[in-house]
Amino acid sequence: MNLSFISYFYMVSIVKKIVLGIIVSSTLLSGCNVNTDHLGADVYETNQLNSKQKTKTVNIISILPAKVSVDNSAQKESAKKAGSILGAVAGAVGGYNVRGKSTAGAIAGGVAGGVAGNVAGSMVSDKVIVEGVSLTYKEGNEVYTSTQAGKKCQFKPGIALIITTKENETRIQPNAECPPEK
Repeated sequence: MNLSFISYFYMVSIVKKIVLGIIVSSTLLSGCNVNTDHLGADVYETNQLNSKQKTKTVNIISILPAKVSVDNSAQKESAKKAGSILGAVAGAVGGYNVRGKSTAGAIAGGVAGGVAGNVAGSMVSDKVIVEGVSLTYKEGNEVYTSTQAGKKCQFKPGIALIITTKENETRIQPNAECPPEK
């Protein structure tokens, strides 16, 4: 059997493993690691500190689960970068070893691995769905709804504070505590 034929199939096998590893690594590093803490009603920007904000009490009458679509483009870019780096390194090592410890094989493998890693990283979604709540509340004689990121266990029917930080932005403050995670 021809030696170059065997080394070709060995290279294809290595490339498949590299691409699979890059896809898994990119997804684990970035795609599933969305932090939505900054979207909570009880989280403020520094320019909102020590400033007067209109506050009222409202009566929460209904708490429903909701899903919130959140921008994930920063994590996608991180996955693409990580995938490119991991792919380039793995491809260079594989190319160097397959082509009889050649620099040309390392360069070719590194370029191919970097491209494959970038493509794998681009598979991370631009948007992710996170947990939220839809709060129906009574303010005076009017009934309103406010949907916000958060957990259902943070709210209970009854009196709660609503803070207006800017026009048409309502922040109903949690009026309950979630049980500790085990």
